[in-house]
Amino acid sequence: MGILRPFKYLLPKRFRSSVPIVSVVRMEGVIASGRAGFRSSQMNMETLSDPLDRAFKVPEVKAVILLINSPGGSPVQSSLIAKRVRALSDEKEVPVFAFAEDVAASGGYWLACSADEIYADTSSIIGSIGVIFTGFGFQELIKRYGIERRVYASGDHKGALDPFLSENNDDVERLKKAQEGIHKSFKDLVRSRRFGKIDASEEKLFTGEFWTGAQALELGLIDGIGDWRSVIRERFGSKVKFNIIPQKKSWLKDRLGIGSRISSENLLSSNGWVDTAIGNIEERLIWGRFGL
Repeated sequence: MGILRPFKYLLPKRFRSSVPIVSVVRMEGVIASGRAGFRSSQMNMETLSDPLDRAFKVPEVKAVILLINSPGGSPVQSSLIAKRVRALSDEKEVPVFAFAEDVAASGGYWLACSADEIYADTSSIIGSIGVIFTGFGFQELIKRYGIERRVYASGDHKGALDPFLSENNDDVERLKKAQEGIHKSFKDLVRSRRFGKIDASEEKLFTGEFWTGAQALELGLIDGIGDWRSVIRERFGSKVKFNIIPQKKSWLKDRLGIGSRISSENLLSSNGWVDTAIGNIEERLIWGRFGL
């Protein structure tokens, strides 16, 4: 019988199994482009493109589940992933259900809004609909050790926000204007995807504040409280089959148990180690905002 399994979808519908199939895609970690560092977990359009395609290509799939556990990250990558989810859902005419685990905040909530329905645990962290840029200032540190910073650039603002130089008020104002544009895009997305479920005029939804799952339900940011297995079985029946879509891992990650997509350059160069260390600190800070 196993030999015939690949050909079962060529049979007339009346001869096929009536068991509903639902694909499950995990979206976990900070949303960021590029490569992750040691023991870090991050996602972007590159890492999720293939799993999403496979999830929607399953013959006769009834729905796709997004298991989200993310404190956010890159607004660009969040937008790209969300748009891809919507494009596949519309093309295949397959509904999407998002389930927040510990946190679906900032970019994580952006991803959740790509679903037709959003669910969470009562204690999940939901929201943080805002934009934040972070950085460090090392100008006093290098001064203490007698290190001279030399910058050669063409263009008045090419060295803007350099962590080894003092802040420039004009550069900060330009950054704030950029943030306002990104924030508007985020708010427009939420108002569109949650239309009729939230009070779109309620500005407190867009201040960057976050809430528990129970509070988010009252605000209309999610559709219900529940775990993904229970909700989907109630919707599609107890015999529903879950098709877990695995993400491809590198041989190095499997052998060493380290973060995804680590490049040989990062392993061998001193700059790579520094970048990895700073990246992991920033990632820890992002999770730490939500007590995780």
